[in-house]
Amino acid sequence: MRKNKLREMISQQQAIVCGWLSIPSAYLAEGAGHQGYDCVTVDLQHGMLGFEAAVHMLQAISSTPAVPIVRSPSNEAECIMHLLDAGAYGVICPMVSTKEDAAALVSACRYAPVGTRSFGPARGKLYGGDDYFKHANDEILTIPMIETAEGLANIDDILAVPGIDMIYIGPNDLALALGETPGAENGPGKTTAAIAHILERATAAGVPVGIFCSNATLAKQRIDEGFALVTPGNDFALATQAMTVAVAQSRSIDT
Repeated sequence: MRKNKLREMISQQQAIVCGWLSIPSAYLAEGAGHQGYDCVTVDLQHGMLGFEAAVHMLQAISSTPAVPIVRSPSNEAECIMHLLDAGAYGVICPMVSTKEDAAALVSACRYAPVGTRSFGPARGKLYGGDDYFKHANDEILTIPMIETAEGLANIDDILAVPGIDMIYIGPNDLALALGETPGAENGPGKTTAAIAHILERATAAGVPVGIFCSNATLAKQRIDEGFALVTPGNDFALATQAMTVAVAQSRSIDT
């Protein structure tokens, strides 16, 4: 089976830079995969796309050096299994708040006897190889998101669930859960303290941590703080920011 290079990077403590796609475009997905990202995430929770678009995007990413992963829309087992069958090499799952939530995610991502994933790998086998079934449990990454007050309170229990490969912090939802506003992680307050606490507990447990970042400057800061994976913004934000700069620079040109 094709090796998941993210596992090797984690074992060697190399920082992972993750692309994030919310626009349903295989063309954009292919382009993103060639920009130096270690992995590219197709976002089915908040992205403007569904399963069929996600399949095309995963196919496009698969033609690039980047590892194709997804953010599932929920912790529904059938949905997670379907995305893995479509060729995702990792699943970031939103709103994991308890050890039971985390265990359910692991079970959906693993074949028996470890889990309850149904067999029918489809594109997973095309991308991974003929021996996909034999090695999938060892290659697929299972990544719960910590973004609720309950998840914060239960962080040690979640980290202790066998099969959790990484946790991923959703700072904006975490801020809302703690009575703050999106973007609160950029300053002092409950969200900043909670992020530091999660990183400290996960590091103590030997579990790597990923986090969504509003920009590349913050992503670099997070790497320096010890985060294993950073997402420096999504496709829409990066594209519109570039457009704003292009318009401003065009208007400033002397004629």
